[in-house]
Amino acid sequence: MSSPNDHHNSGGPPRDERTGPLDSLPGLARIGAGMWLRTARWYVGTGARVGARLARAAVSPEAANELADEAAHELRARARRLLGIVDSEGRVVGAFSDMFADRLGSSATAAPSLRERGELLLDASADVHYEQGTHPAYERILADLAPDDARILRLLAGGGPQPAVDVRAGLALVPGSRLVLQGYSMIGAEAGCRFVDQVPAYLNNLHRLGLAWFSRDPVRDRERYQVIEVQPEVIEALRAAGRFSHVVRRSIHLTPLGEDFCRLALPLETAELEALGSHQAPDEA
Repeated sequence: MSSPNDHHNSGGPPRDERTGPLDSLPGLARIGAGMWLRTARWYVGTGARVGARLARAAVSPEAANELADEAAHELRARARRLLGIVDSEGRVVGAFSDMFADRLGSSATAAPSLRERGELLLDASADVHYEQGTHPAYERILADLAPDDARILRLLAGGGPQPAVDVRAGLALVPGSRLVLQGYSMIGAEAGCRFVDQVPAYLNNLHRLGLAWFSRDPVRDRERYQVIEVQPEVIEALRAAGRFSHVVRRSIHLTPLGEDFCRLALPLETAELEALGSHQAPDEA
């Protein structure tokens, strides 16, 4: 008869009496079995809760609506935990890009880590057979653009850099002057923006996305500034700045990323624009 201490004499590791059957499995198999058990427990618990909710929903329209809302919320929450990515409308998007999926193969079941993504990018950069196509950021950029943003991009792509001015209080070329009006331009009117008062926000958004940048240099045609400098906003800023106020001429440009984005994502040719058709102006309230 063996004694309780025989395992010490066998040379093997001591056995913890609290270990279960999963601990005897190899590493990956143990992880997979553990995930299966957790999923099974979740289904059992969820089934009981859903059964009670369905009973209430059968006799109450309000309970039915609450059940639908809770189910959608729970699905989004679980998708967020499992995939880590849920868009602004609650729709599940891919756990990683098509390039990552292609290189990981069909056997991949989870999104790669940041380090693995970096390794995949470097691996793709060394692959002479890899073709990128459009930049992967362009699809996300489109989702972050307002219609007037697109009009401004089209103007910059077709008309080149646009003039803008700052108004400063103090003598020109003397350090310490105070900024009174920054980056005023006619881009909103020139681009045909519907919400001209939102142009500063549009330009900030385009700069945030890396599509536009603000240069300290003026455009070559200095006569283009004459129209801007007689606008009421500029004249009022000069008056508010005092006797020694002055105008600083700037310009707004597309970045190389913005140029490529406009070329690939926006209709810029006349025929393409005409094919878009026209829309009737909304009735005035």
